[in-house]
Amino acid sequence: MRILVIGGTGFIGRHLIARLSGGQHQILVPTRRYGQGRELQILPTVTLVDSDVHDDDALDRLVRGCDAVVNLVGILHGNAGRPYGSDFAKAHVHLPQRIARACRRQGVRRLLHVSALGADSSGASMYQRSKGDGEAAIKQELAGWREGGWTLFRPSVVFGPDDNFTNLFARLARWLPVLPLAVASTFLVGTLGALGPALQVRLMDVAGEAQTLAAALNHSAFNAANALGAWLGGMAVLWGWGWASTGWVGVALALGGLAVFAASAALQRRALVRG
Repeated sequence: MRILVIGGTGFIGRHLIARLSGGQHQILVPTRRYGQGRELQILPTVTLVDSDVHDDDALDRLVRGCDAVVNLVGILHGNAGRPYGSDFAKAHVHLPQRIARACRRQGVRRLLHVSALGADSSGASMYQRSKGDGEAAIKQELAGWREGGWTLFRPSVVFGPDDNFTNLFARLARWLPVLPLAVASTFLVGTLGALGPALQVRLMDVAGEAQTLAAALNHSAFNAANALGAWLGGMAVLWGWGWASTGWVGVALALGGLAVFAASAALQRRALVRG
């Protein structure tokens, strides 16, 4: 088969193309940055083409003669807007629509589009809303298309060798004594080992003769720190910065916690000197 893979130089694309090439399929990969596709150039059945997939004429030339088209294009970060910014609109809505139209014009028998888990035109984030609108655009363009078929995939977080998700935390773990975590449901980030403990230590130091009150406030500070991390992590995703951004939120909170602890210790030393 002759297969066009759009977005093939990314993490998923590199692994998919390697498998397809192993099956002796002829793979066409458009890119405007040859350097990103250097790993693919050694595969015998893969051809890299310098092309702009956002141009309809160029897209027609790429699609013509293909048995199937795979669209893997996706971004995690983009400019803000309502319901989403122009970056998300270009990559997640307009491009899938253009690809669907080109497939229909050129008689391609199969379109496979990778969307995302939670894709919904009324979703909570710009990422989800744009992915949802992209799916709707494909369905609209290919409605009643009897000559071919299409498949939409909705993966969750995809990880593996060379990904940009788990490897981010691996890099952070090498340098940070406390590792920020991104939990899918609560976005529990670095507050567990940052602001919460820093406030707890300071509180217990200055309230040594009021242990009951200190314990109550200690627990309240711990819960407040968890809530702050969850809220900030969720806002980072809502603003279109992607799930991986919660790790950097955790880093910021960890540094903030250390700053609070350092300032508290400095104030305590100053009070002891004056006393």
